[in-house]
Order: sequence, then structure tokens, then C-alpha cells
Amino acid sequence: MASLKEVLTRKPVLATVRLTIPAGGAKPGPPVGPAVGQYKVNLMAFCKDFNARTQKYKPDAPISATVTVFKDNTFELNLRSPSVTWYLKKAAGIELGSGRAGHVVASTLTPKHIYDIAKVKQSDPYCQYMSLEAISKSIIGTANSMGIKVEKELK
Repeated sequence: MASLKEVLTRKPVLATVRLTIPAGGAKPGPPVGPAVGQYKVNLMAFCKDFNARTQKYKPDAPISATVTVFKDNTFELNLRSPSVTWYLKKAAGIELGSGRAGHVVASTLTPKHIYDIAKVKQSDPYCQYMSLEAISKSIIGTANSMGIKVEKELK
């Protein structure tokens, strides 16, 4: 339950916009400009903020951004690291997962790959209270559904 002070100081929300933008690639043009600009947000401030906060990722990494626009034309930016499937495809060196997961193996990875992805995903707000083991198990499940086999040693 929010306290009275929080309720009184909370800004009224105009809109919530969800975007997927390549890391460090926010520009005032499409898709960012039309999506965020229609709410009279300062696009240059948005682009600078997004690009500064995504410097640690590879330039082609798709970052999920949730932009909360307030009625006074200010905004709040929440970022999530790239999806597990993107990391798995990059680690396995494939473009797509298997069309017949469980029957056809698209690629294989080691537990070290899974652990590295879990370390990155642990920084996400929705995973911060999960153990590394739980995140790793979830990633292994995703890998299995993509047709990526996790083996102790690569042959």
C-alpha cells in the first residue's frame, strides 16, 4: 500500500510506451520519434539517456524499453536486458532455433554459456530476487524449447 505522501507527490501519467530499440541506437527518427514524440517528450534528452544507459551492451542487442510519460512532458525510462532467446542464439551462433525442438538439435551449448547468460539476466529487475540456479534452470528450459542442447562438454 502506498503512503499518503507517495500518493500526493505522484505525477499523473499521460501514457506508457513500450519499445524495442538496438542498444545505443536511439535516434529521433522512426521508431522512437513517432512513438515517444507524439507525447511532446524531449526526443534528444530521451535518446541521450537511452544511449548512455545502454553503452554496456553490444550495439545490435535489442533492448526492451518502457517509457512512462507524465502530463508535465517528463518521462521515466525503464530498461530490460536483451531476451534470453537472443543471448542463446548469439552463444550458439544460429539465426533461428529448431523448427522441431526435441527432435532436431539446432546447436549445443555448455553450462558455462548458460551461467554467463544467467549472470547478465540477474541484473534485470524481475530476476533480482531469483537465485542464479533458478535463472539457469529457466534458461535451460528456454534452450530446450529452441532445440538447443546443453551438454557438459562440447564434442
